[in-house]
Amino acid sequence: MKKLQIILLGILLLAIDGKAQLLPQFSQYMFSDYLINPAIGGTHDYWQIKTNYRYQWAGVTDAPKTYMLGAYGPHKRLPMGYGGYIFNDVVGPVSNTGIYGSFAYNVKISGDIRLSMGLFVGVVYEKIDLGVALNPNDPIIGENGETATNVYPDGSVGAYLYTSQYFFGVSASHVFFNNQTLLEDHDYESNQGKIKQLFNIQGGYKYNINRNFDLEPTVLIKTAFDYDFMTDISVRTIYQKMVWAGAGIRYNFKNPEALMMFVGYNYNDMVNIGYSYDFTLSELSVQSNGSHEIMIGVKFNDIRRSRSKRKIR
Repeated sequence: MKKLQIILLGILLLAIDGKAQLLPQFSQYMFSDYLINPAIGGTHDYWQIKTNYRYQWAGVTDAPKTYMLGAYGPHKRLPMGYGGYIFNDVVGPVSNTGIYGSFAYNVKISGDIRLSMGLFVGVVYEKIDLGVALNPNDPIIGENGETATNVYPDGSVGAYLYTSQYFFGVSASHVFFNNQTLLEDHDYESNQGKIKQLFNIQGGYKYNINRNFDLEPTVLIKTAFDYDFMTDISVRTIYQKMVWAGAGIRYNFKNPEALMMFVGYNYNDMVNIGYSYDFTLSELSVQSNGSHEIMIGVKFNDIRRSRSKRKIR
């Protein structure tokens, strides 16, 4: 009986974690790029703080809720940067809380083209409420308590090529300690529930239409072993570098997942505020009222002067 219950729990984790492995998932990923790629820390001439809150698939029972707070910036004189972030992700009875630190080093390639290489190292606390996931009367609840927990190290690497107008980056998450699982202390020999490596490809270009308008298309591709490509393609229009609006689509190369709409405001080139709404296009559209996301960013004064000012953000 115990063996059967653990297998059922593993299947539950796999069903939930199959999506969770692609986190952090933000529709305003163009402002959350540091979470995707540690090499971005230090590519700007200023320090900044970013926070995001996402409520995915509103209306669906136990829908994912994700919160992130990060800070990063450059060394004052050396071509390197550092920072860190914390996150909390809750999907029904499963929650993950993590803290990461980053280091990045960048070099000049040619002209204003630079290449940055970075590293994330952190730790994640994972918890599942067995009383919610399983029948409270099942033997596994009495034998193992109401919750199962695990703490494991985690790490990511990335490279980022950038200029004042375009960028291209690749990164890999969960590359160092991906043999961990919430059920490692139980008699459970399957690979279900184990952390999967995640690979990201990102790119974007800023086109100046005239003195008032800029156009910025961006793309983010995410995939893992034995998992379909998940692709976000977005375009935003920026008015006088102060107000922006845009739209995008998320799909998995088979079916569309969501249609994204977002707006934002840049106050005095110091505070960014953004909101996005996703129209669910997948099978969850019958139950989901869409996804909501709020982004707030604060930029501090330049601490390092460079020949070419980055204009992507």
